Amino acid sequence: MRAAFIEALGPPENIRYGELPSPVPGPTDVLVDTLATTVNPVDTFVRSGLFPTPVPFPFVIGRDLVGTVAAAGPGAPGFAAGDRVWTNSLGHGGRQGAAAGRAVVPADRLYHLPAGVRAEDAVAVVHPAATAHLGLFAHGRLRAGETVLVAGAAGNVGAALVTLAVDAGARVVATAAARDLDHCRSLGAAVALDYRDPDLAGRLAAACPAGVDLHLDTSGANDLEAAVELLAPRGRIVLLAGARSRPVLPVGPLYMKDCSIAGFVISHATSTELAGAATTVNRLLADGRLRPRSVETLPLSAAAEVHGRMERGELHGRRMVLCPALDPPGT
Repeated sequence: MRAAFIEALGPPENIRYGELPSPVPGPTDVLVDTLATTVNPVDTFVRSGLFPTPVPFPFVIGRDLVGTVAAAGPGAPGFAAGDRVWTNSLGHGGRQGAAAGRAVVPADRLYHLPAGVRAEDAVAVVHPAATAHLGLFAHGRLRAGETVLVAGAAGNVGAALVTLAVDAGARVVATAAARDLDHCRSLGAAVALDYRDPDLAGRLAAACPAGVDLHLDTSGANDLEAAVELLAPRGRIVLLAGARSRPVLPVGPLYMKDCSIAGFVISHATSTELAGAATTVNRLLADGRLRPRSVETLPLSAAAEVHGRMERGELHGRRMVLCPALDPPGT
């Protein structure tokens, strides 16, 4: 099969596109023919070595895929040849990745794709949406009626946070670039503010007179001084971006308001947590409420190019979907 893979950790130029043996599923695995995969920031972290994890070489890159079941092991009930499925947790923890013509997926990390959902649309949102679900519920303990502040709300994870929080009955206050505020409102944000506004702190305080119950910043800036100031009593901050950020933490105000901070990455989520997120993701996919804003489709052989564009900050929220079928035969 054709695959995008590395033989050593390092820059995007380390990614090769070529022939590898087709993977062999175990008894609790499912063999999937890949229709579409994508590139996430965490994929660049694994490839570069920034995110330490077991990497068996040659290592197929990529976290997410949508595909069709080719075969299911005897310990993988519920899956049959021809089923359209998705996963968002390959390429980590010793598991080979998704950027190949075929992939082996543990049955407890594979989910059926709702009927009528395009593979390209689904693969673009399943990772950001599952990240949002874990941030809001597993780590943020969100309850209906609470106020959620989403900073960077127009990005991939940010938009998913807004969508899922609104679906859960929360009031969402969003910050984003001025050009994206209408988009945030279309997702259900009650208030959308320009993050460059010189009076942003005052506008946020006015928008959240009782404080913020749950604060999530997808931009990676992690201004904890401003965040703690905004928190309501027993408010929570969830950190999910900014691998290299080193913010100042105002400890006194944090504990005097009975507030807390939690950090997480989706790579450490259990299969049970991921399955819970998948249930919500599938419901919103089926309803048409979870969809990518902008998708660019390329052949799988463009994986190195896409990794480079992501690291240079050229994508601006655009989701890059890689499809093996777009590669000419023999390339």
